[in-house]
Amino acid sequence: MQLEKELKTLRISLLEMTMLVSNQMEKACKAFDTGNREIAMDVITNERRINAIELKIDSDCENILALHHPVAVDLRFVMAAYNICSTLERIADNADAIAKYVLEMTGPVSEDIKKELRIKEMTDTAISMLNDALDAYEEESPEKVYHIHSRDLILNEINIQSSTKMVELIKKHPNEIKQLLFIFSTIKKIERVGDLIKNIAEEIIFYIEAKVIKHMYSKNLPEDKN
Repeated sequence: MQLEKELKTLRISLLEMTMLVSNQMEKACKAFDTGNREIAMDVITNERRINAIELKIDSDCENILALHHPVAVDLRFVMAAYNICSTLERIADNADAIAKYVLEMTGPVSEDIKKELRIKEMTDTAISMLNDALDAYEEESPEKVYHIHSRDLILNEINIQSSTKMVELIKKHPNEIKQLLFIFSTIKKIERVGDLIKNIAEEIIFYIEAKVIKHMYSKNLPEDKN
């Protein structure tokens, strides 16, 4: 059946994009952590590939809707794929921005500053959220994303605390203001990525369980038994 064939192609394309974006985010965070300009350039170069995949997925979704008029779970999948694709592209944009900050920075962030701002905790949390979303999509297992919201709260907390801590750091290191501002901007980008991953989680739940969860508050979610 032609519809099934096109849905399979769409699924594979979206999985490819998800894996690529996850890799982009991991590389951007690694480049930021180490100050590695080569890794940062690799992220920037791959941005074009992601944009090309986005255009293909958008076109495939539109063609399926126009030509096959899918219903029920097939319709939910196409709608979710369209939205997830757009969200993935925005995550890739944030990874690209972080990579560009690395090229502008004078070197890697000092270990003391990274610890003060909880940067590794933040990047590790964001990457684990994105990987769980990838697994949930690939395995059609929404349970893997039900508690993404609680981890996003960690990103929000670090982001909020960073404002006060950044003022203190600028006072301590007045000669490193430009470097500190790039760090602050990176924290903002990672916090935004957390919000976008939450959106993907909502789309996965919508597609698989036919539940619309626009805001993933803890009270809406099953008890975490881990």
